[in-house]
Amino acid sequence: MIKPNILWYCTDQQRFDTIHALGNTVIHTPRLDAFISSGVAFTKTYTQSPICTPSRASFLTGRYPASHHVYRNGNERFPKNETLVTKMFSDAGYDCGLVGKLHLAGSQYEREARSDDGYRYYQWSHHPYPNIKGNLYIDWLRNEKHQDVDKLFSNIKGSYGIGLPEELHQTTWCTEKALEFITEKRDTPWLLSINPFGPHPTFHPPKEYLDRYDVKQIPYPLFRETDIIRQKVFQNIDQQTVYAVDPYKLLESGVPENSIPSLDLPKDQMASIAPTVYDPRLMKACYYAEIELIDTQFGRMIDTLSESGQLENTIVIFTSDHGELLGDHGLLFKGCRFFESLVHVPLIISWPKQWKSNIKSTALVELIDIAPTLLEAAGLQIPYYMQGKSLLGLLEGRVNPHTHKDYVICEYNDAMGQGSTANFYNASHGTMYYDGRYKIIVYHGQDIGELYDHKQDPNEFDNLWDSEAHQFLKCTLLKRHFDAMMKASSPGIRRTKEY
Repeated sequence: MIKPNILWYCTDQQRFDTIHALGNTVIHTPRLDAFISSGVAFTKTYTQSPICTPSRASFLTGRYPASHHVYRNGNERFPKNETLVTKMFSDAGYDCGLVGKLHLAGSQYEREARSDDGYRYYQWSHHPYPNIKGNLYIDWLRNEKHQDVDKLFSNIKGSYGIGLPEELHQTTWCTEKALEFITEKRDTPWLLSINPFGPHPTFHPPKEYLDRYDVKQIPYPLFRETDIIRQKVFQNIDQQTVYAVDPYKLLESGVPENSIPSLDLPKDQMASIAPTVYDPRLMKACYYAEIELIDTQFGRMIDTLSESGQLENTIVIFTSDHGELLGDHGLLFKGCRFFESLVHVPLIISWPKQWKSNIKSTALVELIDIAPTLLEAAGLQIPYYMQGKSLLGLLEGRVNPHTHKDYVICEYNDAMGQGSTANFYNASHGTMYYDGRYKIIVYHGQDIGELYDHKQDPNEFDNLWDSEAHQFLKCTLLKRHFDAMMKASSPGIRRTKEY
């Protein structure tokens, strides 16, 4: 059996509607557009958590947060009883590498303690800022690019705007290190995880990429005036934007962003504290420009695979850990919310001449489905406790490309640690169930919830939770939601064959 190489590219905080070929007519993503033509784009893919660490722990184990218990950013360690899929590949003879983020444990201010992750090649950079210990990207800027790092980053201001030039950007560094790994001489198959920080806030693309966008042509975020009142109900639920604002009126006061108190915070804090006054279309343009840079750098990897004769024997995955609100409903960044822009992510998978190509699948898919898919494709055993469902039949064309799961789920359990108390049980907890039409969200310990009908309301403006006409539907969906969350718990220790 062919043992394919695996290139697994995971961006940070990239929402689903940011690829030209999948419907965004404003953004420029020529390499991803071409990549879609060579593989399968799953247009209904959902993260298992709207926050980095629990999401990454989920897709790297193929298990729901309710099973692996990695609920929070900033966990002091990754549990020893959980096995990453990269470790499984390493044990099977694969040469495994990581470039960029891992983000499974530890503080954002120092290099995270590694678990038994299986990575032989380990080029770690959590974020691009120079205040983190062990950031190899910063070492690269100093030692190979001969930059005065403090001076270099001192010119970057605010939550968005012009960033470092392309040749010095962290996304480019990720590519440079990935190409080192890809072109190594070896006689074994390989797996490489590439995890750039972009397009995570702050949004600071190279000038030449931002200049390609006419801000006046950028659409405003999804918003209705009712969002202001509606979001007041949720102000005690963790969210990096506490109060919703009207993106159409943000600049009427004439207050420039440099007057925002958070501007003086360290940049890593600016990445999680949303500005209160901003230009919503310029911010969106910066976000799009970050993604266009990713598109260019991703294309370099595809070119290298092709030039080195490896492309036809390499599974390539492009995805993200979760989305970004980007002004939708008056909110920025992320938190305990489950709007489409935050939980719906891109996923494109290709293995040239082995799997189907130029398919846009509308099947419901979860990020935990990636790990079992890769194991099955490589002829490796899928552990009994892995909860994702392999996509191999769909990729090979053996099953209907538009059917995979009956529902997807997502959860937030004190993930950012921003609750009013350090007590886990009194912090913010929310869970989402979505069946392709109806989305129901429960905020546990609160008397609030959300229910949306995507057939009638795809942009999630009309919350039907308290609608008298929808109480039977709500009860029905709550039962299904409860059943789905119960099934997300771990099967535990394997039952003996003698039983």
